[in-house]
Amino acid sequence: MTTFKDFEYSRPDLNEERKKADDLLAQFRNADSADQQIQLITEINQIRKDIDTNQNIAYVRASIDTTDQFYSDERDYFDNNGAKIVALDAAYFEALLASPFREELEAHYGRQLFDLAYNVVHSYSDEVEDLINQENKLSSDYSKLMASAQIEFDGQELNLAQMSPYTQSPDRDVRTAATKAVQRFMGKHLQDFDSLYDQLVKIRHQIAQKLGFDNFIELGYMRMQRIDYDQNMVKDYRRQVEDFVVPVATKLYEQQAERIGVDRLKFYDESVMFLNGNEDPKDSAEIILENGRKMYSELSPETDEFYRYMMDHELFDVLAKKGKEAGGYCTYIDRYRAPFIFANFNTTDHDITVLTHEAGHAFQVYSSRDQTIPDYLWPTHEACEIHSMSMEFFTYPWLDLFFSNPDKFKYKHLTDAIQFLPYGVAVDEFQHGVYANPAMTADERRELWQSIEAKYLPHRDYDGILPLAEGSLWHRQGHIFNSPFYYIDYTLAQVCAFQFFKRSREDFTAAWNDYLHLCQLGGSLPFNALVQEAHLDSPFGTGTLKDIMVYLENYIEQIDTSSF
Repeated sequence: MTTFKDFEYSRPDLNEERKKADDLLAQFRNADSADQQIQLITEINQIRKDIDTNQNIAYVRASIDTTDQFYSDERDYFDNNGAKIVALDAAYFEALLASPFREELEAHYGRQLFDLAYNVVHSYSDEVEDLINQENKLSSDYSKLMASAQIEFDGQELNLAQMSPYTQSPDRDVRTAATKAVQRFMGKHLQDFDSLYDQLVKIRHQIAQKLGFDNFIELGYMRMQRIDYDQNMVKDYRRQVEDFVVPVATKLYEQQAERIGVDRLKFYDESVMFLNGNEDPKDSAEIILENGRKMYSELSPETDEFYRYMMDHELFDVLAKKGKEAGGYCTYIDRYRAPFIFANFNTTDHDITVLTHEAGHAFQVYSSRDQTIPDYLWPTHEACEIHSMSMEFFTYPWLDLFFSNPDKFKYKHLTDAIQFLPYGVAVDEFQHGVYANPAMTADERRELWQSIEAKYLPHRDYDGILPLAEGSLWHRQGHIFNSPFYYIDYTLAQVCAFQFFKRSREDFTAAWNDYLHLCQLGGSLPFNALVQEAHLDSPFGTGTLKDIMVYLENYIEQIDTSSF
């Protein structure tokens, strides 16, 4: 059986692949029927899928071992030539939009393909190719800087992921010392982070202006493929979070301070929900993966088939180790029809959350891998996160496989999810402020963060720890550097996942069937249309946030925390 280690990699000659695509596009433009164009689209998409396959294999192997020079070089190759891939896609989409048979093609593929194509065409030109390559290189430099952390603590050299158990220790002295140790690394590289981000902001602003935009915000929305909502809807959504979520989150923080016995909650206390520590998994990473097999076999026939496929083909890399990139993600290797899950287990409850979260992504793309075009394999990002976050809730009935006290985990998981919403919109508002004023200095950006944090996270107290106390927390938020405007997506999806949680408690089978339908749709519709297909209320709708917060607050209050 072919496993991930056996997947074949070959660096594509992007110039040669573009020539092949151009030949097919010339035939496409001269085609005399929609049927002929559909056949040519299939051939063009094969070129795109082959490039994507090799790029993802290189990316995964480079992130598993950042010291692997071969795959590090291959990743750099794609970074340095990323604009060629964008240009190929743009040329294809431009021809698609100009097709005299567009009506027939829309009937065959659906309108979504053409809306996606419009955004791609208008977010690229050959004039910005070099700038996009520079942007990709700087993004990789940020990831490498974060992965380079070697923090001396507890007699060891640890990376950022390996520091997490210490920063979440029930011993306040340990988590305080661990937080300070992490911040010594962040402070040592403060100017490096500021410089990388400043270069990224200015390059993105320059790209936007060359493409005819006033600033990067509108271009950022196009890149994120936001089709059926706009900045004004997002701004109103942030206001609703401030009105209906911040008071609940603040109340939960106050209860947390009382529960763990501190007069005032400090930043380094926030990760500890209970005086006797958080509910950590009772087993090793290997047993967690095996228990995942049992859980998914019982959840549904579809998840049983999916998880067996993932395990049999060794499509997980979840152990934190030296030289491994931080974070977690799911990607898809098209040639092998295989999702892949990358994570850094650290013996905390995060291990179970990341397993179910990334499995949600993987299950979705596994369920939609028979979509006829690669553009529909994944939905747009905010819709992608519905699958991952909802899977965290659908697996609640099996949490006893992983925890001795599942209710304790549920309390923290729900509380974390509620408290995440204000942080998520803070990250979004910060980026809007930065890209509306790209000439900001590093100090002004940190001041902006502090002012936004005061609005959405009024409880926060860094206890004078530098550089946190100077407004640098966002330096650790990789999305801000690598995926601009990709963060509010998590909050929008979280509101949808909360609704699936509520519905799963009312009628599990009906809720699951709607979730399965949503996964199978892939990216064939835009966000709000997918939400409607899943029989959910749009997060932008008046009353959606207010109503779900009332439900969640009542649910949390019913949990008996006396034994925690």
